[in-house]
Amino acid sequence: MTINKKIISILFVVTSSLSAQTLVTVDGTKITKNDVDTILMNATQGRMNQLEPAKQIKFRKEVLQQLVAKVLIYNDATKTGILKSKEFKAEYAKVQEKVKKEVAIQIWQQKQFDKVSVSNKTLRDYYNKNKGEYKEEQSVHARHILVAGKSEAKAIIKDLKGLKGEKLKTKFMELAKAKSTGPSSVNGGDLGTFAKGKMVPEFNKEVFNMKVGTISGAVKTQFGYHIIYLEEKNKAKNLTYKEVKPFIEQRLKMEKFKGSMKSKMASLQKKATIK
Repeated sequence: MTINKKIISILFVVTSSLSAQTLVTVDGTKITKNDVDTILMNATQGRMNQLEPAKQIKFRKEVLQQLVAKVLIYNDATKTGILKSKEFKAEYAKVQEKVKKEVAIQIWQQKQFDKVSVSNKTLRDYYNKNKGEYKEEQSVHARHILVAGKSEAKAIIKDLKGLKGEKLKTKFMELAKAKSTGPSSVNGGDLGTFAKGKMVPEFNKEVFNMKVGTISGAVKTQFGYHIIYLEEKNKAKNLTYKEVKPFIEQRLKMEKFKGSMKSKMASLQKKATIK
């Protein structure tokens, strides 16, 4: 099997729960799902899972191909003596010096940040004054089976007819793995928990009007036909102080840290010789 065909086949069998799963091995070097996911999450600023399924597959393929190419190029560079060349050694020394400075700065900043503290009274007062900021929207935990045609969707609904409780959930997951064309098929169609407005309008309207433990009819969207299983429904609620305390503490510490850094920098500049 060629590397390109290998990459394409991988995209349909990868399991999201196994972040360390090896997708492909190139001359002994392993490329894992986590390697691909890290690049994709950084490139999309954490919004990878919000993209259309077709785009997700396209981007995964491209990133995997890029990682394979890097391994091939590096291995060839090693074999042809690039790592021993004067050009490489000179450039590598520059990179090492730059990295040394960056790491030192990061550790210095972290140590300065760790010195900052905020009292429990200040945290509690901030929460009481800003309770309106800390709300959790209504959300649902759902699964779906995505197919191309309405007749296929109706046939799946027929297979699920009459089932309830765990039997319905188990059968739905089996059919999702076997017949769904969506990326979530490997997880039994699991879409996780999401708030209103996160899915396309037709899907959103249907799922938020369903009862827990039931399935929908054939819901048509731009991606095809969906059969939805509603696993859980969570009401909108105000978050408690205990739930949001870590976030408030981080926020107030950061604000205090910025102020202390201004003073620190002014002090360092006074001591330094700046021409």
